[in-house]
Amino acid sequence: MTKPHLSRRRLIGSTAALAAATALPMPLWARGRSLTHANQGFGSVSGEDIKLAIGDHHFSTGGRSGHAIAVNGTVPGPLIRLKEGQDVRLHVTNNLNEDSSIHWHGLLLPFQFDGVPGVSFPGIKPGQTFTYEFPVRQNGTYWWHSHSGLQEQAGHYGPIIIESAEPDPRYDRDYIVLLSEFTPIHPHEIMRKLKVGEHYFQRQMNSAVEGDLSGAERRMWGNMRMNPRDISDVTGSTYTYLINGHGPADDLQLEFKPGERVRLRVINGSAMTFFNVRIPGVAMTVIQADGKDVEEVEIDEFQIGTAETYDVIVQPKDGSHAIVAEAMDRSGMGIASLTSHKGHTATPPPLRKIPTLTMTDMGMMDHAAMGHDMGDIGDMDHNMRDTSLLPADVKVGPGIDMVAPMPTDRMDFPGLGLDKVAHRALRYTDLKAKRMNPHREIDREMEIHLTGNMERYMWSFDGKKFTSVTDDPIRFGYNERVRVKLVNQTMMAHPIHLHGHFFEMVNGADHMHQPLKHTMVVQPGGTATFDLTANEPGDWAFHCHLLYHMHAGMMQVVTVRPFPESAKS
Repeated sequence: MTKPHLSRRRLIGSTAALAAATALPMPLWARGRSLTHANQGFGSVSGEDIKLAIGDHHFSTGGRSGHAIAVNGTVPGPLIRLKEGQDVRLHVTNNLNEDSSIHWHGLLLPFQFDGVPGVSFPGIKPGQTFTYEFPVRQNGTYWWHSHSGLQEQAGHYGPIIIESAEPDPRYDRDYIVLLSEFTPIHPHEIMRKLKVGEHYFQRQMNSAVEGDLSGAERRMWGNMRMNPRDISDVTGSTYTYLINGHGPADDLQLEFKPGERVRLRVINGSAMTFFNVRIPGVAMTVIQADGKDVEEVEIDEFQIGTAETYDVIVQPKDGSHAIVAEAMDRSGMGIASLTSHKGHTATPPPLRKIPTLTMTDMGMMDHAAMGHDMGDIGDMDHNMRDTSLLPADVKVGPGIDMVAPMPTDRMDFPGLGLDKVAHRALRYTDLKAKRMNPHREIDREMEIHLTGNMERYMWSFDGKKFTSVTDDPIRFGYNERVRVKLVNQTMMAHPIHLHGHFFEMVNGADHMHQPLKHTMVVQPGGTATFDLTANEPGDWAFHCHLLYHMHAGMMQVVTVRPFPESAKS
């Protein structure tokens, strides 16, 4: 039995050691200010037998510090490096005083090792060790995180890199860029505050009515008891935004040599944040989405939803360049420097103007943009609350306080705040699978509605809050080909994740080149569609990856049956 190869580093005392651990395939450095706590940053584990230990921790960055949950003593936890075609056994020991788990996000594996308590296994009790064991059937950029309670918010997450059996000659240097947040507030206290008042963490809402809107628009939003800057539930008022576990004050630096092509594996490992990612003055070429190869597309900025990954190649000029991960509501940003000068940091750009929601985000025609009269505000408010517009299988009740009267396909929308930038912003419609998909006719079509009551902080699918695996699951026959249309009845974007599978986004590409994804953002008041071949038997979680939305009920179980003969042994 091969013993796990553990990083020599047990305690990372500087950003230099951090980037050495996160750079692939050769050890690289990053240099910055010393950190106040030795265990900030993460190491690397690999091999066929890997040991992971979950425990309590203390984390500090900038002016914020507080309790965290660490894995192998670090926040984020270690990079797990695997190779396509190998077998792996991951021995996870829970040293917390509460149950825990690890879900391997985006990995194809037997469902009993997917790591979702109450769905695919019981969870890991305090003091116990659970061994996940499966063959590695893919390559690419992925990540792992807790699926127990709200532990993911507290630091229980980390990256996964699976090396391809076929080397890629397109780049010379390889870095992880893991985006996340830190807050000293306990996640259960955040959830309590959101239930008491969903605007608790928002500090930018009132200013929206001053200069951005006409008088008619202000009256319209006021009468609807909504705010056009109701963008993010939890914001920079409590979050410090992190790159590789480092806040802006930590001066994280990633080195390159002039002329080198650098691969950046961008992972959104946050609990609640959409990030707009750019390197001012440096073009990015997207080569993978959610670990799957796509045709190369050159862009200047992309929005990444919670739980998505994008791999890009850049070729920066000599000097220092800011890697900017700006929160979608522009309440803060994560910062690192891509530099060819050891010890030099780039000056980050200022935060941009806060974006404002439009009637399109409410699932209505944008009357102001079309130059029309705002019409009868009372009628508009009535239409947005008219549950008779919903299909009969959507449960109508206190869990729904908004209906999108005219939801439209928004796959071509680059994300809030990026639709009017002068440079190239990535859209889902830009993505095409690099390898041809098998040709399959659609066997069945279904529609799922994303529903919520923002004031009461209730979130659901089809108006039905998830409570247990025995609740009416979404049923697919093994190897059935289903077209699933997601209809967002809310004014917030939702990153929807299906465990255990990759689906094909119906984004305008021909059906043989629809891009494969495991997580897809459904824009406010819009629709998004995917084609799924349900070829992974078992019970799988299906949920919004905004942590507090999932915790509030926006989750369901997908069950794929029967098991094929080859999987019954």
